[in-house]
Amino acid sequence: HDEATETLANLGRRSDSIQLQHVDLAVLIVYTLAVVGFGCWFVRRSATSEAFMLAGGRLPGWAVGLSIFGTYLSSNTFLGVPGKAYGSNFNAFVFSLSIPLAAWVASRYFVPFYRDSGEISAYHHLEKQFGPWARTYAVLCYLLTQIGRTGAILFGVALGLNALTGWDMSTIIIVTGLLVTIYTLLGGIEAVIWTDAMQACILMVGAIIILFRLWWGVPEGLFQSLSIARQNDKFSLGSWSWDGTSSTVWVMLAYGTFINLSNFGIDQSFVQRYQTANSAQAARRALWLGALLYVPVSLVFFMIGAALFSFYKTHPDLLDPIHTQVAQSKLAAEATTEAVTAQAIQLKAEQLTAADVGDKVLPHYISTQLPPGWAGLLIAAIFAAAMSSVDTSLNSSATVILKDLYQRYVQEQVTERDTMRVLRLATIGVGMVGTVAALALLGVRSILDAWWAIQGVFAGGVLGLFLLGRVAKHPRRAPTATATCLGVIIIGWMTLSPQLDAIPASLRNPLHTNLTIVVGTLVIFLIGLQLHRWWPDSRAAHD
Repeated sequence: HDEATETLANLGRRSDSIQLQHVDLAVLIVYTLAVVGFGCWFVRRSATSEAFMLAGGRLPGWAVGLSIFGTYLSSNTFLGVPGKAYGSNFNAFVFSLSIPLAAWVASRYFVPFYRDSGEISAYHHLEKQFGPWARTYAVLCYLLTQIGRTGAILFGVALGLNALTGWDMSTIIIVTGLLVTIYTLLGGIEAVIWTDAMQACILMVGAIIILFRLWWGVPEGLFQSLSIARQNDKFSLGSWSWDGTSSTVWVMLAYGTFINLSNFGIDQSFVQRYQTANSAQAARRALWLGALLYVPVSLVFFMIGAALFSFYKTHPDLLDPIHTQVAQSKLAAEATTEAVTAQAIQLKAEQLTAADVGDKVLPHYISTQLPPGWAGLLIAAIFAAAMSSVDTSLNSSATVILKDLYQRYVQEQVTERDTMRVLRLATIGVGMVGTVAALALLGVRSILDAWWAIQGVFAGGVLGLFLLGRVAKHPRRAPTATATCLGVIIIGWMTLSPQLDAIPASLRNPLHTNLTIVVGTLVIFLIGLQLHRWWPDSRAAHD
């Protein structure tokens, strides 16, 4: 393998031109330390459990709204969305178009419900309606979702920094996970919200700067950039057919509607934010601010992907280092016993499609086309945005572990000291498991696809359970538990059957992965309603 090692080393040296300069690395390090320090500064304001979880319910709506927006605008958006548009088209933008509908439903029904309940946990009421099994089921699905989300975000930022610095991806993941765990541990929910708000503003400005530079980076300017993208069908929303086996407009719209209803309506990360606002009206305004900001800003990121395609179409030689780097990584991941020669890497590079290199293109552009200092600032913002998204998952996960698991099954009455101990241990534990999940994602093709698949599966149809509790006149435990079991079986079949060779092709799930949450939710909700008509009223949950 000496020849393979030498070949890879030489190719690595050939890729030095796409790595950050010293001034950019300095900006990256200083900026990251500043964000971590800013988050840790809130340690004096999160000394109690109420402050750690709710910030005393004193935060302004605009800050909470920017935090909600920042949760959506993670590093996955910054890297994954342009990569998706570069490699295909605007089909994934349909997800964003479903957000206003979900926000309207949540503003009208969900926010008042949670504010009036006075409960920190989004899942406490499920026990009153259906029993402890429903509450625990929802909590476990939520925790699995947040672990997957943490993993996807840490993986995404490692992908970008690896392309820019050459640092080992595993090291980046571990260091990022450690830093975000530290300041979430110290600063609590207030550190989460204020750092989210700050990063959201910086990323918006950075995205607009990149887009305008891309438009005028092609020889004939804006109109040529738009023309090239249009000729290559980049602005297409995808097929309008009713085919459920591919990511059509209708499949993406259904997925976005169900996922965003789940986010705004039953996700502890959002429900907890509603409680931190200083009034119910401020909570509603925060929801609308976060939702309405994301739609146009996500469009900016899709336009960046299309503009990147046009830019590299007019500068094809600049793509060579990217193709070489991706080919290198793929051959190394295959770990064959044959020597990896320069010819093999070149052949692999020629076989790569736009989708294969999509997530690498924006980091390459930032490092090679932006003035020194600007590249470091933008990459630092992406890095900090990843931390500001992960901190949300850590804090909210620690909250439900305390409220829905520890106080429910271990010790209901706890002292303030024990409460803070559980919150801190839970924060550390979720941070560690999420970091391991990120390491497990090494080698996936698309950040955005990986996260959407994880989110759709782990959501587990909890939305169906919640809707059933709100719509059924007299919710009952037995029919609800039966419908939920059927939903879990269907979700398991839809997820696993395409991966198992032992299952005949005729028995495998033919539907697109994004429909998993849609079908799972509808099975639990519709079958649950039907079973309530047949089941005796004597087993009502409130009896």
